[in-house]
Amino acid sequence: MKAFLFTCMLVPWLVAASARTSDQDSQLIPGSLPGRELNGYFSDSLISRRARRALAPADEPDESPTPPPADAIDLPTCLLCVCLTGSVYCEEVSPDMTAVPTLPKETAYLYARFNKIKKISTKDFADILTLKRIDFTGNLISEIEDGAFSKLTLLEELSLAENKLVKLPTLPTKLTSFNANYNLLKTKGVKATAFKKLTKLTNLFLADNQLEAVPQIPESVRTLHLQNNNITEVSRDTFCRSNDTYYLRLSLSEVRLDGNPVLLSKYPDSFTCMKVLPVGRYR
Repeated sequence: MKAFLFTCMLVPWLVAASARTSDQDSQLIPGSLPGRELNGYFSDSLISRRARRALAPADEPDESPTPPPADAIDLPTCLLCVCLTGSVYCEEVSPDMTAVPTLPKETAYLYARFNKIKKISTKDFADILTLKRIDFTGNLISEIEDGAFSKLTLLEELSLAENKLVKLPTLPTKLTSFNANYNLLKTKGVKATAFKKLTKLTNLFLADNQLEAVPQIPESVRTLHLQNNNITEVSRDTFCRSNDTYYLRLSLSEVRLDGNPVLLSKYPDSFTCMKVLPVGRYR
């Protein structure tokens, strides 16, 4: 009987205790761990926090060595321009190109047309001795330092057409073609002997300028363009030699003097050494 009474009292007590434990677990924040697992959770969390504190702050400078950058000596120019083996093409560059770009050492051909380059200095080509052709057509060049091309002993073709030049610098002696069409050149800006030493020059283009006289033309010239200038006269020594009646200038096959004030029919003795008459006004 005593055992029965003890059992009757014990069972309700166990049921009530179990209910209280269940109520406590249900009162935890949703998503939180039951009480029996909290000790392990807090232990893991504490370890994680200590590990994070052991890491270096994000704003501290990283003193670890960085790998050296790739070789990019000529990278700026070759980003703006097209660089091929021996050739650099810088045409209508955007943003505006206002100075001669730094060139790779082996550059032989430079095409920098239709930009806004204003000046050529002696340092621009001081270290580029391999250049054979330079084209600055369509820029805003108004000044070229006198020694800018002096070291370019291999230069054969030079175009300064469509710029704002009022005078010419000293030119390389190995030039075969020189183009200065559409500038502001006057006779005082072009020395009478500017082309005298250019013994290999075959094409000379000085059209659409403001020249008042024909400069001294090398014997090697075959094509000469002087149209649309202010030339008012020619002499017997302009193309021929007044003291040599047997002199013939057979290499000069094309001369343009059209668009000038000069009346060529007034100077018949000035063309006797030539195999063709100049193009121009005869009446």
